[in-house]
Amino acid sequence: MIQLFRNPNYNFIGRRRWAYVASVLFIAIGLVSIVTKHGLRYDIDFSGGTLLQVRFAEPPGVAKIRASLAALRLGDSIIQEFGDSREFIIRMLTTGASSEEVSRRVRSALETDRSLGTFEIRRVEFVGPQVGRDLQLQAVYAVLTGLVCITLYIAFRFDLKGGVAATAAVFHDVLVSLGALSLTDRDFSLTVLAGLLTIIGYSVNDTIVAYDRLRENRGKFVPKGQTFEQQMNTAINQTLSRTVLTALTVFFSTAILLFFGGKVLEDMAFTLFVGVITGTYSTIYIAGALVVDWTNYVEGRLRRGKKAVAKA
Repeated sequence: MIQLFRNPNYNFIGRRRWAYVASVLFIAIGLVSIVTKHGLRYDIDFSGGTLLQVRFAEPPGVAKIRASLAALRLGDSIIQEFGDSREFIIRMLTTGASSEEVSRRVRSALETDRSLGTFEIRRVEFVGPQVGRDLQLQAVYAVLTGLVCITLYIAFRFDLKGGVAATAAVFHDVLVSLGALSLTDRDFSLTVLAGLLTIIGYSVNDTIVAYDRLRENRGKFVPKGQTFEQQMNTAINQTLSRTVLTALTVFFSTAILLFFGGKVLEDMAFTLFVGVITGTYSTIYIAGALVVDWTNYVEGRLRRGKKAVAKA
């Protein structure tokens, strides 16, 4: 791996148009999934309601559990396997009843249906509707605050173009990750939010390394005739080994959490798993490429302005 990236000279920036198309396609697929499913599937932390974790002695099947709970008239419920075919998570939307009352009624309904066999209620959680809405707003504020701070920091440390491009890359990573959550029908929970914030920091860290190398190179001797596009491509290639090795380290760690970390950590691990891939990709093809296109646009306008003045 180290030998493969010892002296890389890949034309990443030259292929940025294809990368833009791929990014738009992935984001569009994710957004279509979110819209057609009427938004993300929020965990109880954000939606409010009662959650019960039930383990049966024998696999009962979702249909049997739903039929047993239908008589309770507690509204629509989400029933899904949790880890194996004998353990289930039952989510019920907010009702006027307390969590103790809901738990008692669910236990009674499941006991009435003898075909379900014996079972154990392992966990009961309750979140009120106001708390759920407050957590949704706090999640939005946390992400937006992080993006604003990142933009200001990079604009101060490097320039405004770099700050805006890095923020666009982070938006790209968040949208792709949310789309992946929707496509795989995973819950958006507090742990997933923590994963998204981790992705933001990880993606920006890689971007700053590439920007810093570009600044170092521009402070040294720049070969005559080398364009800004070539300078950016050189900086990305020079930091590629560090980027790939760091990404692989995080990738393998998140893969272990995803496949062997258990059901509780699975959604957060999946978010990080996707985020590491898209974060590495966006460092090369979004943050760097947008700065190049912005610079080319500004320089093109300046050249046209000088020509217009000269003709006048």
